[in-house]
Amino acid sequence: MMAGMQTLALLPWPDLLAMAWFLAAWVGYAWYSRRASVHGATLLATTNRYRRYWMLQATSRDPRVLDGIIVQSLSSSPSFFASATIIIIGGLLALLGTTDKAAEFVREIPFATRTSMLVFELKMLVLIGIFVYAFFRFTWSIRQYTFGALLLGSLPAPEEFAAGKFDRERFANRAGTLVGMAAETFNDGVRAYYFAFAAIAWFFSPLALAVGAALVVAVLYGREFHSQVLHVLRD
Repeated sequence: MMAGMQTLALLPWPDLLAMAWFLAAWVGYAWYSRRASVHGATLLATTNRYRRYWMLQATSRDPRVLDGIIVQSLSSSPSFFASATIIIIGGLLALLGTTDKAAEFVREIPFATRTSMLVFELKMLVLIGIFVYAFFRFTWSIRQYTFGALLLGSLPAPEEFAAGKFDRERFANRAGTLVGMAAETFNDGVRAYYFAFAAIAWFFSPLALAVGAALVVAVLYGREFHSQVLHVLRD
């Protein structure tokens, strides 16, 4: 802890301001997006309604092989990203062992800001931390899809719903919410990938980091709140 504080103290003030702006942009946008989802204004909230419709249809289907295939297909995306993230983390850790060569390569770029080796290593650690966070979100999304498949497999037969033994709406809401939570967790991991690109810009200059974070927020906002996909799903 003391070593980390000493390292931060060695950061020039432009880098400190850029890193503070980067964290504020990421956390602030995540908070804003999650709050807007409650009111149904985001792409995730809109697709969650379709997930509920899907689970409502599943309660009247038997067998539910098609629904199981869909859940398996949805879980393949976080599984792929989790595997790719492990490879990226391994590559970054290997690069961390040769920071002198990597720092020398960055210094040769004409518009890159020259920094000390300690600051360069801190930037590498920040980038590794982002991908570690993404890995945990992707693996948790896989687990949640597994729970969703379990809940889907435990749905009573359509005849029991028709006879009034079980509440169809309650089962559909519960299953749809669980699958929606898995999608939201996967979305957190993908968002970390977006901000990782902004963090890469930090190797060039603090200004590049700040501009990159702002551009990432703009891209995410456009896709989650004003994309053509959202308009199609709402119509």
